[in-house]
Amino acid sequence: MARLKIAVLISGRGSNMQALIEACSTEDAPAEIALVLSNVPDAAGLKFAEQNGIPTVTIDHRKFSERDSFEQKISSCLVDAKIELVCLAGFMRLLTAGFVDTWRDRLINIHPSLLPAFKGLDTHARVIAEGARFSGCTVHFVRSEMDSGPIIIQAAVPVALDDDADSLARRVLEAEHRIYPQALRLIAEGRVTVDNDLVRIEGARTPASSVINPDIGLEGQNPAPTTFTAMETRNHGD
Repeated sequence: MARLKIAVLISGRGSNMQALIEACSTEDAPAEIALVLSNVPDAAGLKFAEQNGIPTVTIDHRKFSERDSFEQKISSCLVDAKIELVCLAGFMRLLTAGFVDTWRDRLINIHPSLLPAFKGLDTHARVIAEGARFSGCTVHFVRSEMDSGPIIIQAAVPVALDDDADSLARRVLEAEHRIYPQALRLIAEGRVTVDNDLVRIEGARTPASSVINPDIGLEGQNPAPTTFTAMETRNHGD
C-alpha cells in the first residue's frame, strides 16, 4: 500500500515537525514526509529536515505584496510534490479562506489548548490567569476561522498549582509530540472521516475514567489518570 504523501509547513524550529518525521521513519508508517516548506529562510527546522533526507522549500512571504500570490506559490509547490495532506507545525502565517478551502479536509493543525477553549496566542498564560485546572492540545482539520475546524484528537494536561506559562507549555508540548503523529497515522490509515464537520474515527474508543484536578486525597474519588492514545479517543458521543 502506498504511503500518504505529507507536507509539513513550519516557520521555526519545528519540534512537532520533528515528531512527525520520526514517526514516519518506521517501516510500518502509513505516511511519508515528502516536503518541508517554510516561509522563513533560516528556520531551524529546515536543517533537521535536510539532515533526514527530506526535500525542503523556502517561500519567503516578505517577497510577496499579497497573501493570495504567496499562497498560490505554496499550493503550486504542494501540487508539484503530489502532496495529499498538509500538516501545519508552527507555521506563523494566517491562511486565507481561499487556501483553506482549496485544501479542505487535507489540511490539519495542532493548537496548544483544548479547543474550542483558548483560541489564539498566549494560550498558557491565559489558561493560568483564568484558573483553569486542565489545559491540553488539539489536532484538528483547518477551517477559515482561526483555530477552528473538526477535532481529530485531544490530550488533556492537568495544570499544576505552581505552574507558570513556561512550565505548562513544556508539558503541553510533550503531549503535542504524542498526539500529532497519532492523528497523522489515523488519517493515513483511512480511519478518519469528516461527517457534517464532525470527525468520525473507525475503531476508536472513549476513555472509561475521568480525571479530577486538584486531587484532594479522598480515597476512591479521584481515579488514576488515564493514558490517552489514539485508539482510545474520539470526538463524538457514544
